[in-house]
Amino acid sequence: MEKGLIQVYTGNGKGKTTAALGLALRAVGHGLKVLVIQFMKGNIDYGELESSKKLSPYLTIKQMGRETFVPKTSPDPIDIRLAQDGFALAKKAASDEDYDIIILDEINVAIDYGLIPLSDLLHLLDSKPSGVELILTGRNARPEILEKADLVTEMVELKHYYRNGVSARVGFEV
Repeated sequence: MEKGLIQVYTGNGKGKTTAALGLALRAVGHGLKVLVIQFMKGNIDYGELESSKKLSPYLTIKQMGRETFVPKTSPDPIDIRLAQDGFALAKKAASDEDYDIIILDEINVAIDYGLIPLSDLLHLLDSKPSGVELILTGRNARPEILEKADLVTEMVELKHYYRNGVSARVGFEV
């Protein structure tokens, strides 16, 4: 890849992770290697985990969270440690240049909740190797992140079936 860019998918609408995973699928089809680090997600049987097994070694997904809600005002020390472990993995993967694309799924939420310092992420954005593409997802992306991004897409909810009592569905949200 000539020059890896920084992409951000944010906003309150559905589709941030889905957009990033769609990009991953396209990249794998062209022989690129993709690492997805899912912050604040763990022990949930998301369909993309099964897909990644079939697309290995081109697509790798690491969950760095627990199957529990993380309270914004008082995160458990375990959640902080898992997020920081995930961020350490991201830094190593970027510096080793083992992957063409690194997707930091829900990193914006991890920053918003104080699990990872904003300054650490900004440093990663400034120091990433030129051949590595970084994709950041999650609500509440900070202005400093948006400023450094080459592409920013905001997902806006206009209508959602959750509001009519439809639960998360296997193959769509899980």
